[in-house]
Amino acid sequence: MPTYQADTAETLFIEGPSARFAYRRLGPRGGTPLVLLHRLRGTLDWWDPQFLDHLAAEHDVIMVDNVGTGYTTGQPRDSIRGFAAGIIEFLDALGLTHVDLLGWSLGGYVAQDVVALRSELVRTLILAGSGPGGLVPDMPPPREEVLRIAAKADADEDDLVYLFYPETDTGRAAGRQHLANVSTRLAAGAPDVSQVAALGQIAAIGKFSSVPFDQVQARLQTITQPVLIANGIEDIMIPAIASYAAIGHLRNAKLVLYSDAGHGFLFQHAKDFATEVANFLNT
Repeated sequence: MPTYQADTAETLFIEGPSARFAYRRLGPRGGTPLVLLHRLRGTLDWWDPQFLDHLAAEHDVIMVDNVGTGYTTGQPRDSIRGFAAGIIEFLDALGLTHVDLLGWSLGGYVAQDVVALRSELVRTLILAGSGPGGLVPDMPPPREEVLRIAAKADADEDDLVYLFYPETDTGRAAGRQHLANVSTRLAAGAPDVSQVAALGQIAAIGKFSSVPFDQVQARLQTITQPVLIANGIEDIMIPAIASYAAIGHLRNAKLVLYSDAGHGFLFQHAKDFATEVANFLNT
């Protein structure tokens, strides 16, 4: 197994109004930090260390567990606005006044609401395997199997590979590699996301995804920051059509698609996507 710098990053804690926030930080300090916001049922330990090492080669990277999730204390939230408020509490506690945000999946929804609440905090916005929310026109309904697995408290490795990677030999191999990469952290017996917290996340996603799309368009048009959107074409969690729907209503946006990948494209193509992120942040 390769050795990753991210696997040795210390878990740090800072007090906020609603919680004792757990976070990790790696890479060179200075400039604008890149703050990563996680997926449904994700914790600090589920960020792929290979991807983190590529990001941290050039940037100050911060990962955080939101209120009531993973290592962070507090009452779990059940709305995207509540999650965004939690992230703002964390950024304020650290004394950060300007950040870049990368939100994967649910984290992309939260990142957009951070911009809505405190636009001056955010320099750039990166939405990975996410979308604008709302009732996206022509968006296919989620598969029954996706909904079943998302609701499970004990999803296994086969479930995760199914959700995040294409049903091809290459996709399944990438999924197994991701699971191997995160195994060092997970083997230490880290806290899971409680079922109460997970159900709150699912409820938040449902509410955020049921808004009429004209309201979503109006919100997107208020985002003045540069936005990088990236997806896998084979994504069965949040289909890439959501990104097409979003980009036409953003003032300054770029779309990157991976034809052989799904929801976990950022780990399947860790070096390539980290390069895309670095180039975007450096422009």
